[in-house]
Amino acid sequence: MKLVTAVVRPERVQQVKEALFQAGISGITLSRVSGHGGEQSVVEHYRGTRVMVEFHDKVEFRMVVSDPFVQAAIDAICKGARTGEVGDGKIFVQPMERVIRIRTGEEDTAALTPVTETKLSPDQP
Repeated sequence: MKLVTAVVRPERVQQVKEALFQAGISGITLSRVSGHGGEQSVVEHYRGTRVMVEFHDKVEFRMVVSDPFVQAAIDAICKGARTGEVGDGKIFVQPMERVIRIRTGEEDTAALTPVTETKLSPDQP
């Protein structure tokens, strides 16, 4: 299992989300973040004062996926986020030691599988 974290442009969120869903990855968390990378600082005027904008608004996707889905997640994020311009973002992949689904107590890969309303108990297919 791996924790895949991606920081992308806010205007590419919809495309990244759709690409992840098409790849079969639906368990995602989004956060609004600010960051500074390769993009140039921008000087804006706010109420007659010059302000240097060093940090740019970004969106962070986080998902824990089983090993067979790691490359699919990376490919989907790249497909949805890439514009070819500086500031498209980064993807970080880290090992995940343990995952527990609070509702059922399922652990690790079993806790990552999609939950459907028709599934009544962990024993049923």
